[in-house]
Amino acid sequence: MTIEYSKPLSISDTPIPGVLVLELPVHGDNRGWFKENWQREKMVSAGLPDFAPVQNNISFNRTVGTTRGIHAEPWDKYISVACGAVFGAWVDFREGDTFGAVFTTEIDPSRSIFVPRGVGNAFQTIEQNTAYSYLVNDHWTAGAEYTFLNLADETVAVPWPIPLDRAELSDKDRGHPRLAQLRPVRS
Repeated sequence: MTIEYSKPLSISDTPIPGVLVLELPVHGDNRGWFKENWQREKMVSAGLPDFAPVQNNISFNRTVGTTRGIHAEPWDKYISVACGAVFGAWVDFREGDTFGAVFTTEIDPSRSIFVPRGVGNAFQTIEQNTAYSYLVNDHWTAGAEYTFLNLADETVAVPWPIPLDRAELSDKDRGHPRLAQLRPVRS
């Protein structure tokens, strides 16, 4: 995936209400590149909710085809990639007309995604040594209520670039329920 340099900051909607795609300015030269990954004032002015992040997490994924998700946590997320690239998939678990709606896109250092609580999130690495980073607006707790969906659910039919039988998955992710078994998340 080739990083697009020097594009302006922009935010666009997706088919899932509240899930936003951010195009980020990346400035590169012979040394590498630089970006403002999170800049509250600029991003809120451009249309991102002021979601007050309290924690930053990073998932390092060594091999192409590493697949994680589909999980919805009880907090909002701002997702980005520090290096490498992913194919991302989001599924609306919230009650309402968009329950089960799916959105997919590729994320590299020049694109990020805002995901509101109640929307399931998953990704598959499409480059080696990918660092996937996310800001959240609540701290992890053992008793928090999470919603999980099987990565191979036939109803949402995520078009994974690397078939799941050749991807690297956890046993836990393989065993999650299908969409028909989920109770919608209350907004």
